[in-house]
Amino acid sequence: MYEYFKGELASLEPTQAVVDCGGVGYLLEISLNTYEALRRADPKSVRLYAHHVVREDAQQLFGFTDISEREMFRLLIAINGVGCQTARMMLSSLTVDELRTAIAAQDVKKVQRVKGIGAKTAQRIVLELADKIGAAPQAAIAGIAVQNQARDEAMTALVMLGFAKPAVEKLLMSADWAGMTVEDIIKEGLKRL
Repeated sequence: MYEYFKGELASLEPTQAVVDCGGVGYLLEISLNTYEALRRADPKSVRLYAHHVVREDAQQLFGFTDISEREMFRLLIAINGVGCQTARMMLSSLTVDELRTAIAAQDVKKVQRVKGIGAKTAQRIVLELADKIGAAPQAAIAGIAVQNQARDEAMTALVMLGFAKPAVEKLLMSADWAGMTVEDIIKEGLKRL
């Protein structure tokens, strides 16, 4: 029904934005990625691509600064067990490219790290979207697999050294460890923990 809203950004919060279009303010639910993009945008002229949800008890508008984010949102909510709020949480935790790469590499653990996503739902997302997303180049998938293995081995080692698993997971998920060996990741982890 609505393709996009273009107008002045009347208000912005991490979970919602109000766009003034010709004197009418439209409240749109947004992801954290869209929030960050809107923070950097000119508030006098923004465009949010819309997805309109009609339920028997409410109507909601979801807004996205990027059309690819809206398409990913639509793919996610088409999966049984993934609602609008879960899809928005996923797109707040991961970028569209990160999610595409995780699905193409069948990295269920990365999808499962999103708050509210259990093992079965993560498996269903990866399984159902693998064909729709398209495959990532094999070299990229192989690189991701090696990087994930090194990170997982480093996590095991740091936990065995006595560090709390939640703290180790938070540290290892907060940085890019690409190209680092298990030993390098452990050394860096020891410095930061």
